[in-house]
Amino acid sequence: MENIKEEFRVKGEELVEKVKQLINEGNVRRVIIKDNSGKVYLEIPLTFGVIGAFVAPWLAAVGAIAAMVADLKIEVVRNEEPGDPPASGS
Repeated sequence: MENIKEEFRVKGEELVEKVKQLINEGNVRRVIIKDNSGKVYLEIPLTFGVIGAFVAPWLAAVGAIAAMVADLKIEVVRNEEPGDPPASGS
């Protein structure tokens, strides 16, 4: 199984909602939050069966980062599912 990387640009106030959305998708293995210069603020490893008690402290940290930084990038590492078309470009 191969990993696929994607990158999203978000405003600080959109960060928590976007991270929650990504966590709920289920095929996300890692979420990395960076600023525009590439400085990593937080790296969240995710596995199958992530539960709310585990995610809550991460979301609190994400909220604190969102309050400090206006423009952010979210790098997402996903599992490529068998039968998915090959990733292009990344």
